[in-house]
Amino acid sequence: MKRETIKQLLIGKLLLTGFLLLAGFPSHLQASGGDDHTHGEEEAPKATAGPAYFSTESSSDRYELLLRYEPIQIGQPSVMTLFVSEYTTNKPVDAATIAVSVREDAALTFSVQQTGEGTYSVEGAFPNDTAYSFLVQINSSLGPDLMVLPNILAGKRLTDEPAHDHHWYNGQAMIWVGLLLALGLGVAGGVLFQQRRTAKGRALMSLILLAVYTVGPIGQIAAHGDEDHGTSVSPQAATGNIVQVPKETQFLFELFTSPLERGGFAESTKLFGTIVPSSDGKAEVTSAQPGQILDVSVFVGQQVKAGQPLAMVEQSVDAGTQVSLAADRNALTAEVAAAQKEVDRLLTIKDIAARKDIDEAEARLQRAQSNLRLLSGNTARTMVLKSPINGVVAPFSLTKGSTVNPGQTLFTITDLSEVYVEAQVYDRDVAALQLSDRYTIECVNDNHKSSLVTLLSMAQEINPSNQTQKVLFALNNPDNEFKIGEFVNIRALSSTPNQDLSLPNSAITEINGKPVVFIKESAEQFSLSYVQLGQNNGTHTRILKGVEEGQRVVVNSSYQIKMIHLNQ
Repeated sequence: MKRETIKQLLIGKLLLTGFLLLAGFPSHLQASGGDDHTHGEEEAPKATAGPAYFSTESSSDRYELLLRYEPIQIGQPSVMTLFVSEYTTNKPVDAATIAVSVREDAALTFSVQQTGEGTYSVEGAFPNDTAYSFLVQINSSLGPDLMVLPNILAGKRLTDEPAHDHHWYNGQAMIWVGLLLALGLGVAGGVLFQQRRTAKGRALMSLILLAVYTVGPIGQIAAHGDEDHGTSVSPQAATGNIVQVPKETQFLFELFTSPLERGGFAESTKLFGTIVPSSDGKAEVTSAQPGQILDVSVFVGQQVKAGQPLAMVEQSVDAGTQVSLAADRNALTAEVAAAQKEVDRLLTIKDIAARKDIDEAEARLQRAQSNLRLLSGNTARTMVLKSPINGVVAPFSLTKGSTVNPGQTLFTITDLSEVYVEAQVYDRDVAALQLSDRYTIECVNDNHKSSLVTLLSMAQEINPSNQTQKVLFALNNPDNEFKIGEFVNIRALSSTPNQDLSLPNSAITEINGKPVVFIKESAEQFSLSYVQLGQNNGTHTRILKGVEEGQRVVVNSSYQIKMIHLNQ
């Protein structure tokens, strides 16, 4: 019986010790799992470097100034960089006249030199360890202005994040202390295990378990695995919607802005159309007689002028036609000879001949000679084919010696400087089309577009297959971007005023399938804003939610700033 009691006592001690170890120490192990401590000869983690420069900025209704400088040595020459841009558009201001003075000490002098587009260097020395302010007198094509750049910190050093302090109660020491404490509690609990059936024993064991579970939160508080070692996150950066873009990067990417205003959106009606030649935009050159090509004077793609020779053709005349032509020529020759003889006779007796008879004889001679010349010209064996319009020679298949037939198209000349657009219009869009005063045309893949469009003719007939009306537009196409047969979209823009907020389509991009825009908050800081879109008229889109009037929205290089945001 005594041996059985000892056995139960040992089992109880082991069970209680294991329970205490499992219950108390995982909290310590898990809480310390994220620590990044130095062990043995491992290199301690380096503190993250802070900003490499100071900056101060100022803005007016014309200019935005950003002064960037490294730590200033008291009494030593310092070179600072001044970025000057237009406030509304963010475009760099070039060739500006700038004078800088110190508000706290008018005796200090600083020189200003332009170093790049919108970039200027400011050089001078500060005598005291204090904060200064620059008075900046600036003049450019935007006009004169006087601005203040405050809080220029002379003598101040850049500070790094303080090193993390490891206390004596952190790390492995706390684990060993906890193990010893748990072992001691386990032995004491084992002694009391045999008294577990008594009220005193149950009370003591409850106290022991309560003490063990109390160690868990203490261990988590003592450990610091989730702390941020060396890098602090600003509240703005934590939101994920702030984008820092250096000023020189903005100038490089031509990152321009525009203030959001009301009333710039025009209602539009979208139509579908096809490019067709204008009235004198396409000409086909044919042969009136059968013949053979003697020479080709042009090549495919050549620009030709009206009247320029294209090819020379030798006509082929059969025997019957030659006999008929010879008979006609002989008859006309005889008529010319007879008329000439009559004129000569009347001239010899002109003193007694009537003037009327002489005039009639001369007129007969002139008609006979003209008919003979005309017949001789039409019976020429060669003829020159000429271009009827200015344009470009389309592809053709003709070589020297080729045979041609009457009515055969030999050359096609196309002039794309002006083309027509046939648009299909449904009844519901006719009224909106008649009220429109501006039109834009764009190709279906949006590679090119034009606003040089005029309404040429309203519908004169209806397509019986789909009951659409055919409306004709004239498109000025000086760069030949639009080609005959190309499908296009036509937008008829209304002149009715409105008070809607809208943005150029270039300002809108997508992140995770959602439309976003970027708003300029300060000289080098932009914020991302998700927006709700309305109607798109081809150039602008109505904005329903997400932006406010007056905000400076990025309207150019939105893709570049999006990539900066995604990679920061």
